[in-house]
Amino acid sequence: MNTYKKPYVIAEIGCNHKGDMNIAKELIKIAKIFSNADAVKFQKRNNIELLTEAQYNAPHPNPSNSYGETYGAHREFLEFDVHQHAELKAYCEEIGITYSTSVWDTTSAKEITSLNPEFIKIPSACNNNFDMLTWLCENYKGEIHISTGMTTKNETDELVTFFTEKGRNKDLVLYNCTSGYPVPFEDVCLLDINLLIEKYSDKVKHIGFSGHHLGIAVDIAAFTLGANIIERHYTIDRTWKGTDHAASLEPEGLRKLCRDVRAVHKALTFKSQDILPIEQVQRDKLKNQKV
Repeated sequence: MNTYKKPYVIAEIGCNHKGDMNIAKELIKIAKIFSNADAVKFQKRNNIELLTEAQYNAPHPNPSNSYGETYGAHREFLEFDVHQHAELKAYCEEIGITYSTSVWDTTSAKEITSLNPEFIKIPSACNNNFDMLTWLCENYKGEIHISTGMTTKNETDELVTFFTEKGRNKDLVLYNCTSGYPVPFEDVCLLDINLLIEKYSDKVKHIGFSGHHLGIAVDIAAFTLGANIIERHYTIDRTWKGTDHAASLEPEGLRKLCRDVRAVHKALTFKSQDILPIEQVQRDKLKNQKV
């Protein structure tokens, strides 16, 4: 019997759509029809609320990746409003893939909650925004997924305690994550999944893994360790302008990830009997009968 939870693969489009709705829909369609992902995920920011005036008006730290003269202008160029997100959600429903979004501030959380997605993601950078988390716990009824990149173990404890006190811990999904783009293999720290499972598997709904590494081998290992929800950045072309493309999977990579993690799930069983039926034919033909 297979005791591993069924894998669930989230293709994080984020801002890899380059501010273009047609590209966003193409990414959704490819993720569903070609790559067979379970969900796609975007991002929602209220940049005036999220950034200080100095941050908003500063140049992008990497000008070659910028879509505007300032960091604020760059972020606004890549931002879809709530009506566009509603359009994306409707398109996801039309072709049969789950829509979700990461929210970076309380205003964005309220806007996306109005669309009633199955789950909302909290990125590592915002998992200490307890005003936003409080509003979500009290007003949003779906799953709340939270990454633990750049987060101490004590801060993760505080998060789980907070959700437990709010009576929402069974709607909480915690992700092992290292915040970097891309992350070298030695900094992925997969064994932290074991720590999350040991400490929280009986308290939260699922343990997940959000990776920013290269390739898909690490994701398969993460699932084998017990992280049944796998999230990866995804793009059409890794050479496109933008911060996240280099740490993203292209459609073929996402397709192989979905294929392989499901194959591994099928393989993670014990033998139901000493000699399986598929072996009996070979045993009768090949096994030394004189012993």
